[in-house]
Amino acid sequence: MKILVTGTSKGIGRAIAEKFLACGHDVLGIDVLPPSLSHARYTHSVADIAKDALPAADGVEILINNAGVQNDGRDIEVNLQGTMRVTETYAMQPRIKSVLFIASASASTGAEFPAYAASKGGVVAYMKNVALRVSAWGATANSLSPGGVTTELNAPVMQDTEKWRAIMEETPLKKWATPEEIAEWAYFLTAVQRSMTAQDLLVDNGEAARANFIW
Repeated sequence: MKILVTGTSKGIGRAIAEKFLACGHDVLGIDVLPPSLSHARYTHSVADIAKDALPAADGVEILINNAGVQNDGRDIEVNLQGTMRVTETYAMQPRIKSVLFIASASASTGAEFPAYAASKGGVVAYMKNVALRVSAWGATANSLSPGGVTTELNAPVMQDTEKWRAIMEETPLKKWATPEEIAEWAYFLTAVQRSMTAQDLLVDNGEAARANFIW
């Protein structure tokens, strides 16, 4: 199948691209950074999804919106408006089979930087709108909301002993997901399952369920 993934130069996006390539699919990646993948079935385009010209790509069958920023002053512009721009460009056509949005646990908990949480909450709401529209072609649209993931972006807290200890105290399973695990979820939600749509799936090692009962 023809897969388009945004934000493929590192982290979750790169892991997702690698998963689809390993399964024999053709992948087009879009990122503001140069490519970090080298594969015969991989094509890379350098672009800012919020403002640059988007590459031509007809007949995208699976679209995975992963590109984003965190607390850098452009959260709404990139995470929400850029994601909407990509989706309207590539998903609204008859060959689409599935659209996935990489949102965040903060979309439902609000427990992160204000603009970041707002941007991801907007992504989840927009996903539901997309699900209604792409259903005309029998396609699904869902969002995947990770909690903590062991990416380069999170290195500042992962490498801080005190902060990491505090984070683990709030995480029942005492770990974070790896980018590769999130990629497995992304593959299942888009290339395998055909019946769930308009849903947000939380993968946070139990953090949102944390309840400190005082008696």
